[in-house]
Amino acid sequence: MDSGLSGVPTIRQGVQGQAPDGYGTGASRIGAQQGAFLAPPKPLPPNEFQKFVLESTGQALPLFGASFFDTAPDLYAPQANAPVSGDYRLGPGDELQIRGWGSVDIDVRAIVDRNGQIHIPRVGAVPLAGVRSAEAESAIRSAVGRYYKDFQLSVTMGQLRGITVYVVGQARKPGAYNLSGASTLVSALFASGGPNATGSMRHVQVKRGGRTVTELDLYDFLAKGDKSADIKLQDGDTITIPPARGYIALTGKVGSPAVYELDGEKDTIGSTLALAGGLPVVADPNRAYLERVDPTKKPARSVESFALDAAGLNRPLRNGDLLSVMSLSPEFGNAVTLRGNVDQPVRAPWREGMKVRDLIPSKAYLMSRASVQRQNSVLLTDEEKWRIEDGYQAARRAQEAPVPGGALQGANRLPGERDQATQRQELARQGERPRGDAGVREVRDNADSLAQRIGNLVDEINLEYAVIERVDSKNVKVQLLPFNLGRALEDANSPDNLALQPGDIVTVFSVTDVRVPQAKRQVFVRVEGEVRRPGIYQMSPGDGLPELLEKAGGLTPDAYLFGAGFYREEVKQTQQKNLDQLVRRLEAQTQTQLSSSAASVSAISGDASGTARLRLEAEAKAQQQALERLKNLNPSGRIMLGLQPDNTAVDALPEVRLANQDRLVIPARPDFVYVLGSVNTEASMLWRRGGTVQDYLNQAGLTSGADKDELFIIRADGSVASRNNGGWFNRSINGAAVHPGDLIVLPEKTDHESAWSVFTRNAKDITQIIYQFSLGAAAIKTLRN
Repeated sequence: MDSGLSGVPTIRQGVQGQAPDGYGTGASRIGAQQGAFLAPPKPLPPNEFQKFVLESTGQALPLFGASFFDTAPDLYAPQANAPVSGDYRLGPGDELQIRGWGSVDIDVRAIVDRNGQIHIPRVGAVPLAGVRSAEAESAIRSAVGRYYKDFQLSVTMGQLRGITVYVVGQARKPGAYNLSGASTLVSALFASGGPNATGSMRHVQVKRGGRTVTELDLYDFLAKGDKSADIKLQDGDTITIPPARGYIALTGKVGSPAVYELDGEKDTIGSTLALAGGLPVVADPNRAYLERVDPTKKPARSVESFALDAAGLNRPLRNGDLLSVMSLSPEFGNAVTLRGNVDQPVRAPWREGMKVRDLIPSKAYLMSRASVQRQNSVLLTDEEKWRIEDGYQAARRAQEAPVPGGALQGANRLPGERDQATQRQELARQGERPRGDAGVREVRDNADSLAQRIGNLVDEINLEYAVIERVDSKNVKVQLLPFNLGRALEDANSPDNLALQPGDIVTVFSVTDVRVPQAKRQVFVRVEGEVRRPGIYQMSPGDGLPELLEKAGGLTPDAYLFGAGFYREEVKQTQQKNLDQLVRRLEAQTQTQLSSSAASVSAISGDASGTARLRLEAEAKAQQQALERLKNLNPSGRIMLGLQPDNTAVDALPEVRLANQDRLVIPARPDFVYVLGSVNTEASMLWRRGGTVQDYLNQAGLTSGADKDELFIIRADGSVASRNNGGWFNRSINGAAVHPGDLIVLPEKTDHESAWSVFTRNAKDITQIIYQFSLGAAAIKTLRN
C-alpha cells in the first residue's frame, strides 16, 4: 500500500498463495493424469435390444441421444473464462477482481477463504459466503463506503472454486470428478460421457444430503431444449444414473429412426413420434405396423396393423415394441407424362376427355432443347463450345469438391483433363484466324465441320410412330398403344388422336432412336471437286449418284470419274469395327505362333540355338511393328464404284441409293503416277499412255532389298492389283497398264537371309536328325544282341 503523487490513497493486492485444496476451474476425473490427451470416447456398443432390432429388420438403429455424448472428450474441460450467471452463489475458493477509482485507487484480487470472507487492505474482512455473484459488488461497495466517499467500484469474477461430484450407476465412466463451481447436472454428465448402453436418459437423479433434489429427463433437453431440471451442482453431490426401464424402436418413414427409451406407463405412439420429430410428408399415416414381444405367450412375437389417426397415436407402447411406418406410394393419380424428343419433358395434369393433341398442341413442341442449342451455337467456334463445356464440368467439380476461396485449382481437374483441354485449344486455334480489329475473329470451318453443321441443326422426328405406355395397376401390367403422331397432330378427329388416361406416358422418338427406313429420312449429301456447283444438297428418298450430279450441274471437262471417291459414315464405322476385330485376332494368332516357335527353339542345342533365338526375337519385333501400324490405320469409309478407266459419262455410275452424310469427291484427272517403296527414287512420274508397271520401275530403279513377289498397285479408284489376287494373268503384274493417279508400291524384303544360307541351315538340321536317328537305331540293335 502506498500513496500516489496526487494524495489519493492506493490499495493494491495480488492473490496470496493458492486456492484451497480441491478448488479450480477445470473438470477432471480424480486419479486421471493431468494434461492427458483429450480424445473422444469410443461409441457405445449396442445393447441387447439394439441387437434384437438388427436381427429382426437388418437395420443398426442408434440409441436416441447417445450421439450427444460421443463428442465429449475423455477429460472434459469447460472454458475457464466462461461468463458466470447472476445467481451463482459465492463460496470458499472463489476469486474476485476488485477495482476502484475516485477518492481511492483500488486494485485487489481476493479469494473467499474457508470462513466465507475476503480481506481488503484498509477496509478489512467482507463476508461473501452464500452471496449471489450479482450482489457481490453491492456488498463490497458497502464495506468500502464505510471508509471512503466519492468513488466508483467494479467487481468481476476471477477463477471459480472447484467442487467434487460423484457419478454412479449406469454411466460410461463412473467416478469422482472435480468440476467448476458453476457446473450443472448436464455439464457433469457431459464430463462423465453420459449413460452407458443400458443406462437411463430419462431418470437422471442428483442426490444431496441423503435426498433427491432433482430428476432430469434428457429427452426433454435433447428434443425440446428444456433445462428446467438442470440445477447447479454443489460440492459432494451424487449423480445417479439408473438402468433404463425399457426400449422401443421406430423404423421406416419417421423423423429419426432410432431406439427410444420408455419413460414409464404413459408412453404412447404419439409422444414417441413427437420425440422423433414427427412424421415426414412422405410417410403413409394409414399404414403402420407394430411388432410386439410378449414373453408369456408362445410364440412370443405378434404384429398388428393400424392407421396413425387419433386412436392409433394414443396407443400405449410396451417394452420391446417395434413400430414401422410405411412410405407413401409415389404414384400420380391425375398426371400424364410426355418424354422423348420433345421441347420439354413434362408431367402434366390429366383432365376428362384429354387426348394426345391436348398434350402436344403442335409440332413446335417437338423441337428439342438440344436442337435449339445447336441453332444458337452456330456462330461459336469449337474452342468456345469446348470452353462452355469445360465451364459446366468445372462448376460440377466445384459443387462436389469446393476449394477455399471459390477458385478452381489445377489439382481439381480430372485425370487427363488438362491435356484434353490443351489439345482442344490447339485444335481450335487451327480453325480460328484473328482479324485486324481486336476481339474480332473469323471462324475457318473445314469441309468436315461444315458438313456436320449443315443439315444437323434439328433432331428429325419420327412422325410415323409414337407410343403410349398405359399401366394397369389392378393387374400390374403395361399396355403399349402405338399411334401415328403426324396424323394425330394434323387432324384432331383422327383415330390416332388417342384419349389419354391418368398415368399414361407418351414417348416421342427421333429417327435415330428407332431406326426408320431410309426412304423416310432426310438425306444431306456433300459433293465436291470437279462439278459445276460443289456443295451440300438435300436429296429425295431413293435418289442416287446421277441425281446428285444433276443437282450439282454435272461434271466439268477436267473430271476424272474413274478416281471418284464415294464415302459413307456407316461404312466407316463398320470398317473400324472390322479392323478392331482383325487386330485382336492377329494378336492372338501372333502370340500362339511365337509360343510354338519358342518351344521349337528350346529344343535346339549348340550354336544354332543362339541364332534361332535371335531370329525369333527379330520376327517377334517385326510382327509387333506390323500390328502397331495396323492399329494406327484410320478407315475412310470409301466405297469402290467399280468404274472403268475410260468411263466419262454419268450414266456409268452404279445404282446406289444415297444416305445421310454421304460424300462424293470427283478429282481432276492427274498427270502423274507415283512409285514408292524399295526403289532408288521415290517420285511422281509423268503418266504416259500405254506405260506398264515395269516401265515405271525401270525409271525408278530397284534396290537390292526389293521384294518383287509382293509388288502391288493401288488404283485411283481405291482398288488394289497384285500377283496374289487371283488368276494367272495377274501374276504378270509387271506388264499391267498404269492409269493416271495409280500408286505403285514395291515392298522391301523382311527376311534378308540368302537362299544358300537357308539351304545350308536346313541341310544341317536334317543331318542332325538323321544322325540322332542312326544312333538310336544302333543302340536298339545292340540291346537286342
